[in-house]
Amino acid sequence: MTDLVLCDDHTVFADALSTVLTQHGFTVRAVTATVSGAVTALRGLNPDLCLLDRTLGDGDGLAALGELTRASARTKILMLTADENPDTAARALDAGAVGYLHKTGSVSSLTQALRRAMDGEVVVELPTRGDRPRSPDPGDPHRLAAHLTPRERQCLALLVEGASTVAMQRRMGISSTTVRTHIQALLTKLGVHSRLEAASFAVRHRLLVDPPHRATGT
Repeated sequence: MTDLVLCDDHTVFADALSTVLTQHGFTVRAVTATVSGAVTALRGLNPDLCLLDRTLGDGDGLAALGELTRASARTKILMLTADENPDTAARALDAGAVGYLHKTGSVSSLTQALRRAMDGEVVVELPTRGDRPRSPDPGDPHRLAAHLTPRERQCLALLVEGASTVAMQRRMGISSTTVRTHIQALLTKLGVHSRLEAASFAVRHRLLVDPPHRATGT
């Protein structure tokens, strides 16, 4: 079984992602929010993989790549970040990362990327377009989920499964444009910024297990 260290200073996201990765067959050995914590974890645990955000509590993950690769030469480091600049991705690979992934990716694309990295591939996945949804004020997860329509809840369930837009289109019998519209709406309502974060949020807070307080629309 593949083990990994997760380094991200967004605690809710990191905790939820840890749960999702565990469900997909990975062993999360440690979760840390700082460069120093990542160095300590890699040095002590020598995991197979390290998922590293760029913006951390005590520094820049990109700038720390050299120190991290020295801490555990066997660990494959992939950056998982909201920075979609191709130049940044190139710098990360030059500094020793074996992958550069954007946080707007799906659970399926992330787990596939991790497995490809373990097989020796260099993986770069950046979004091609798309404005990021704006987050509402934070609140109780089930209160936020209560505002999802039945179609949006169906989309959320398919995101948890790791379904692509094409797969969702076929399963739901709607156009890809409508799928994307539903996804953007549910991201905004849940106050998250990517498909991956939405899936992680749903799993963490059991949004698809416990019934919603109410739902609006169809």
